[in-house]
Amino acid sequence: MRSVLITGASSGIGRALALACAGPGVVLHLSGRDGGRLAAVADACRERGAEVRPRVLDVSRAAEMAEWIEGAGRLDLVVANAGISAGTGDGVAETPEQVRAIFAANLEGALNTIIPAIRVMEGQAADVKGVRGRIAAIASIAAFVAAPGAPSYCASKAALDGWVTATAATARARGVVLVSVCPGYIRTAMTAGNRFPMPGLMEADRAAAIILRGVAAGRRRVVFPWWLGLAARLVGRLPPRLSAALLSRAPGKDADTKKAPDGPGPFPSG
Repeated sequence: MRSVLITGASSGIGRALALACAGPGVVLHLSGRDGGRLAAVADACRERGAEVRPRVLDVSRAAEMAEWIEGAGRLDLVVANAGISAGTGDGVAETPEQVRAIFAANLEGALNTIIPAIRVMEGQAADVKGVRGRIAAIASIAAFVAAPGAPSYCASKAALDGWVTATAATARARGVVLVSVCPGYIRTAMTAGNRFPMPGLMEADRAAAIILRGVAAGRRRVVFPWWLGLAARLVGRLPPRLSAALLSRAPGKDADTKKAPDGPGPFPSG
């Protein structure tokens, strides 16, 4: 029996990952904030033969997340996917409330998932490769560049990617494979509001397949498409004034905070 736990599973990348993992002999622990959408995903996964245990949760609530994760039993794969975004459309700055909400979901919410998952996995039996469990954190290519159109999104994903890649070595020594996933533009409800070209736009089911392959291979960071990741790194190495001038030419997202499992502001995200 294989056990998988995914946050932000009610749409986007989270939904695609749940469907990709669903099958006979699989137990899926799925969370989301929209009960109706989460139930629909659970039903679709059950049709594929999986046992599904959905839970309506807010990842920013640390105690509730720990209770859920620690009560799930053995966990072979955990995906910290839930996150939100906001744009600074027409040059309007993010509000303080948006800034705090984005960091609470994208960084604290991911840590509220990963830290208890590591504790659970440390106590599990290891496989023949010495692996006790695998954890994927959905960061973003936006982690590599400070885009003026989505400052909190980029910063929260940069912090998540940095912490995960730095922690991966010590986690692996304890039998836990920890992977930072940095996707580019994925076709989701969140990207639907982008009013600018999205190079490399990818369907969520294809992204899910790439993520699962990278996690199974034990890579510390999975970046796709590679060429967009390279471009982001190059822009990110420019002097801040120059990179901001280049990135500010792109139209922004709507200024509303987008509460969905994934998706970018004016620069790619997952």
